[in-house]
Amino acid sequence: MAQPTKHPIRVLIAKPGLDGHDRGAKVVARALRDAGMEVIYTGLHQTPEMIVRSALQEDVQAVGLSILSGAHMTLFPEVIELLKKEGAADVVVFGGGIIPKDDVEKLKQQGVKQIFLPGASTKEIVEWVKANISART
Repeated sequence: MAQPTKHPIRVLIAKPGLDGHDRGAKVVARALRDAGMEVIYTGLHQTPEMIVRSALQEDVQAVGLSILSGAHMTLFPEVIELLKKEGAADVVVFGGGIIPKDDVEKLKQQGVKQIFLPGASTKEIVEWVKANISART
């Protein structure tokens, strides 16, 4: 009997809010893609509703949010809540950006699985995604 085929991990990378700088998000998207994942990058100025709609349409296993604006305590929880409302609580939310260390634990308590702070390497991010996101069969 044939083994089920594993599909690549599908990750949506998004820039919620009014951030106008997306170089880091693009670098992470490229690193994940180079590691064999399917990556959807939504571009700048996404609302939480737009991000969740894209995540559902693209059938992703994870959403990576990049936030530099300081609105992380609002935007991360809103994305998680909308995913729950849509029956997609199994979608893993992780992120990074300019986030005070004091807020990292608060975000994790609200359901964010991992936060990568400035200085995190793309290797570290890729390894975390591979270790924590399951590919679908």
